[in-house]
Amino acid sequence: MKVISRSKLAQEKIKCIQSGYSAFAETEEVSQKLKQELEALGIDYIEEKTHMGSWFIPKT
Repeated sequence: MKVISRSKLAQEKIKCIQSGYSAFAETEEVSQKLKQELEALGIDYIEEKTHMGSWFIPKT
């Protein structure tokens, strides 16, 4: 069984957002990591929460 690092997953999603694409976080833990990193990098974003997770959309 392969274990996925949540930190690595969050970093991959950050790269997508920095490129102008949206990213979906399936868990609250990944959402929190994304929020912390985006705020540290000074990236403006919109968070859309659904019952299945959160979409992070970069502001342009």
